[in-house]
Amino acid sequence: MADLEIRPVVAADLPEVVGMLADDPLGAERESPDDMAPYLAALERLAEDPNQCLVVAVREERIVGTLQLTFIPGLSRRGATRSIIEAVRIHRDERGSGLGTQLIEWALDESRRRDCQLVQLTSDTSRTDAHRFYERLGFSASHVGFKFQL
Repeated sequence: MADLEIRPVVAADLPEVVGMLADDPLGAERESPDDMAPYLAALERLAEDPNQCLVVAVREERIVGTLQLTFIPGLSRRGATRSIIEAVRIHRDERGSGLGTQLIEWALDESRRRDCQLVQLTSDTSRTDAHRFYERLGFSASHVGFKFQL
């Protein structure tokens, strides 16, 4: 990871980050890269919350990946804190390079550093390649996730 910097997202990063979020069939339907206003507002909310960690992976001054890591203290599991990995995206030119593994390993290390006992994530059922990727890294498909669109 010597050639890779992982750092918090800043406002100037948003066009590239949103571009990565929109660069797949699911994201193309959900994201609006032509209007940064809602993303700027979201970044402000995230920056104010110490349990949120939105990062970019930078190689040779180029944003090549992103993810959001959320920390949730709880009562279950004997008062365990868990983390949730969300919105993992790797730049189209970097897919298959090992960058995704590096980014997830960073998230796991950060979760350990913050004394989390469990790391969880969800992945859309259509993303079968992503499911294989997460299973290769040691994640298990142990639960069924549900969402309610508001």
